[in-house]
Amino acid sequence: MIVIENATIATVDAHGTEYADGHVVVGDDGRIAAVGPGRTETSGRRVDARGCLVTPGLVNTHHHLYQWATRGLALDETLFGWLTTLYPIWGRLDAEIVGAAAGAGLGWLALSGCTTSMDHHYVFPRDGGDVLEAEIEAARGIGLRFHPTRGSMDLSQKDGGLPPDHVVEDTDEALAATEAAIDRWHDSSPDAMLQIAVAPCSPFSVTTRLMVEAATLARRRGVRLHTHLAETDDEEEFCRKQFGCTPVEYAERVGWLGDDVWLAHGVHLDDSAIARLGATGTGVAHCPSSNARLGAGMARVRELVDNGVPVGLGVDGAASQEVSHLGAELRQALYTARMRGGPKAMDAREALRLGTMGGARCLGRQDHLGSIEVGKLGDLVMWDLDGLGHDGIDDKVAALVFGPPARVALALVGGKPVVERGELVNADEETLTVEARRAHRRLLGV
Repeated sequence: MIVIENATIATVDAHGTEYADGHVVVGDDGRIAAVGPGRTETSGRRVDARGCLVTPGLVNTHHHLYQWATRGLALDETLFGWLTTLYPIWGRLDAEIVGAAAGAGLGWLALSGCTTSMDHHYVFPRDGGDVLEAEIEAARGIGLRFHPTRGSMDLSQKDGGLPPDHVVEDTDEALAATEAAIDRWHDSSPDAMLQIAVAPCSPFSVTTRLMVEAATLARRRGVRLHTHLAETDDEEEFCRKQFGCTPVEYAERVGWLGDDVWLAHGVHLDDSAIARLGATGTGVAHCPSSNARLGAGMARVRELVDNGVPVGLGVDGAASQEVSHLGAELRQALYTARMRGGPKAMDAREALRLGTMGGARCLGRQDHLGSIEVGKLGDLVMWDLDGLGHDGIDDKVAALVFGPPARVALALVGGKPVVERGELVNADEETLTVEARRAHRRLLGV
């Protein structure tokens, strides 16, 4: 049992319940046993959260962990220019490089308040070994709840796509490997630490056949679907030229709208597209820092939320957003919304909801994650807001979102500590750094 007391608590439940001085108890089963005002006499390990804010753990809904090995490249390119620069480098990935990059990326996410992360991996060099297993083992080493997706690309440059020939797969091989990943790794239980989703990469790197058959496969196996969509004007132009329609119209045509789907970015959406996403329950992973870094645009998050679209936050790949700090993405999401719609377009609590319950909805885990409620999984973060950087911001939720990135005093996944006093519990940060540096240098040949 873990008893957190003397805490300011933002439960992010349906009523927005908060306690200025409260307690949370996580039981031996890894689930929340109690939450409320004041102290509790429950026995267990007691944690004094004086000066701290306790929230649900943050949920990262879009990432490419392998990209940690290629940070700092193509810094001034648009998405298509950035991709064509990096595809040849990514074609040299192997399991050792991916494992090191994933360890660094997931360790950094944990230190930024993330307790659940997905990953979208879609580059599978033929001689690279089992790269999916490598990142899964990295997640186990850090202790995060993990939703890796088995991605794929089968539309190369010679067939009208963007990727070079050597980084795409045969369609049948990609589908077979995707089903094999589900067989081997997917855990459908409510307290699962590992779940697989099906994730062809994007309209400009995947054939229509792969999109259609991947959706059929996912629904036959009862797993979720994920892809990039409507990220840039270039993609809009590609879809109109190749398919005679917008990206969202194409997604609907190939069976990719529904409450079992979440889409990365959703930047360039008109009113009808947003309404269609809302009507079908299709989620969106909002990645504001990556969209800004690549100059892709600003997603219409206010309109998405108002239309009932499940919206979560994502840091996106570390090569398109070198900070990769999920806690900082709360503020970036708020700022992006206000850049579009003014200061009332989003407040601090709405930003926190995107990073917690919104993310849980995108991953289909809203019944067990995303809020602090009795019976839900004990995935919690205790943010230290008692220092100079946050002093004087009396509203602690506002301090977390508007203030500088906060130190994580404690992060629990299923009641088990993964971060304590700003340090990883299950891994050594220096070792992760050394291994990631080695992977970066080997991949780049320097």
